[in-house]
Amino acid sequence: MRRLVLASQSPARLWLLRQAGLSPEVIVSGVDEDALDAPDPGALAQVLAEAKAAAVAARPEAADAVVVACDSVLDLDGEAFGKPADAGEAAARWKAMRGRTGVLRTGHCVIDTANGRRAAATASTTLRFGEPTDEEIAAYVATGEPLSVAGAFTLQGRSAPFIDGIDGDPGTVIGLSLPLLRRLLRDGIGAGITDFWA
Repeated sequence: MRRLVLASQSPARLWLLRQAGLSPEVIVSGVDEDALDAPDPGALAQVLAEAKAAAVAARPEAADAVVVACDSVLDLDGEAFGKPADAGEAAARWKAMRGRTGVLRTGHCVIDTANGRRAAATASTTLRFGEPTDEEIAAYVATGEPLSVAGAFTLQGRSAPFIDGIDGDPGTVIGLSLPLLRRLLRDGIGAGITDFWA
């Protein structure tokens, strides 16, 4: 079994990988997300994922491992929404999103530190937001959950009742597309996802 390193402190990404039979080690990248920029939300998600993967791949503790990094950004009419800065921003964002459609863009990057091979791509899933009341938004923001996630929502948390539906891979919204990861491993670095099964 090959070593797999997840360059993320996201419990949702770790959960997805474990559900798929993988047992990654976690090494947090420490990349300053606010210092990076890109022309559109999809490009920003990709730039962030690649920066995190490169930062972790350069560390001695990631030697002879495959590093996986992801980053998610909500694309709402071309505007990029990452994690909200505070409760006020989270509430304002939900009021802007309700009743609308957005696209969650998740950048992925894999690097094989044994040979330097790398592959990267972005997955996109469309979301249809419901129409929570101001009171429901306030109660949700008060839980603190939206402050730690891209777009100020999660599919598997307290905001799930406020999302009417999605078109695409739910993993992309949770934080990592397993089908895309499989293709990046196979086509990009020549490794099968089953090589990493625990």
